[in-house]
Amino acid sequence: MTTSPATDISDASKLRHQLVEHLLADNHIRSAAVERAFRTVPRHVFAPGTTVKAAYANDIVATRHSDDGTITSSISAPWLQADMLEAARIQPGHRVLEIGSGGYNAALLAELVGPTGHVTTLDIDPAVTERAVRFLPKAGYRHVSVVTADAEHLPSAVVPDGGFDAILVTVDTWDLPWINALSEGGRLLAPLRLHGYHWAIGFTRNEEALHSDEPLIVCGFVAMQGDGAWNQNRRTVPGTGVHLSWEDGTPMSVDQLASALDSKPTVTRTHITVGGQEPFDLLTLYLAGALPGFCRLGADPDGENQVLNPPPRHWPAAAIVRGASLARLAHERIGDGVDGKGRYEFVVHGYGDQGAVAAQEMAEQVELWQRNHRGARCPLITARPADGRAPAGPDHEPHVFAKKHTCITLDWPIVPGSTASPAVLGSGDAG
Repeated sequence: MTTSPATDISDASKLRHQLVEHLLADNHIRSAAVERAFRTVPRHVFAPGTTVKAAYANDIVATRHSDDGTITSSISAPWLQADMLEAARIQPGHRVLEIGSGGYNAALLAELVGPTGHVTTLDIDPAVTERAVRFLPKAGYRHVSVVTADAEHLPSAVVPDGGFDAILVTVDTWDLPWINALSEGGRLLAPLRLHGYHWAIGFTRNEEALHSDEPLIVCGFVAMQGDGAWNQNRRTVPGTGVHLSWEDGTPMSVDQLASALDSKPTVTRTHITVGGQEPFDLLTLYLAGALPGFCRLGADPDGENQVLNPPPRHWPAAAIVRGASLARLAHERIGDGVDGKGRYEFVVHGYGDQGAVAAQEMAEQVELWQRNHRGARCPLITARPADGRAPAGPDHEPHVFAKKHTCITLDWPIVPGSTASPAVLGSGDAG
């Protein structure tokens, strides 16, 4: 299906096959069809501004930046593309929509659907779709439909009768307004944001709902643009350089917290530890659904606040506001760990007159997660249409996130042998 350019054919082919061997060894490629697609599509054709070696590195290739230097379009890292393509379960003859264009991933999809299928790739940025229009034929893929549109308002003309068999979203999305564009039993892969945490999630449509059935993949994509762009709902505590964000909750007043951040916090210990290289994303996702008023806390590196010790550095911290008081999740190093990369204990810092009470509330939820859910499977995620209603948000019903188009419910599996009951989980029917 493809015709590689004359330049660097031998080097590009060698590097392409080396990349595939690496993806196979790390179990990102798990099927013959996806392997064949990666061995066939010339990735470097879609990244003419970089070296052939960089084009076949297992990393993103930035292809477009905003005026402030933010990446607004890129070729995703091959390992993540492979994971998402495997999870999409695409078959020959399928009709597939890609939201977030550029060309390379659409070419991989075209290999998977074959001559009897069809791929539509869509992007809001005309410069991005122009690249796809230019590079897809150059790589040998002349039958991919390229559409310039805002995915929030998917043009009805692009949706086939019966809906798409698969939809792959390759931009960071806060909502899932495409349920009705998907066929019954169809697959949707999307990096969904929940309170600022984002994972690539595989869903299957069953009647009017999407149900996850794949492990969550921690990932990062360029942000959605247009009417579907997410709003951080960020508030700054006056005079402190401390910011609180409510992406999936009701923003609260923060002016009253300035005095709470003037004094050293109380420290509530959980006696729950984590290794220096051990992820705890699922804990923060659990806290986001379990705690009313949950928010994310960040701080300017040169801010005037002196009591956030240690300050959140790489990612905003989990936090809750209780009136004029605040609690946030932190950690303290307690040893080197078996791998020499550190062992840390989760602690909760409380600020203000009721800070210790708020910290104890958060610590109890950390302990519930440890006892009932740590080590269990990933939560099952269900997305149902909002239907214009105002479903109960996370401030009212635990583990339910109310969005514009959908209501998202998380059901947390219980560790075998736990004494937890469904009432403890608080995950109800969001329909």
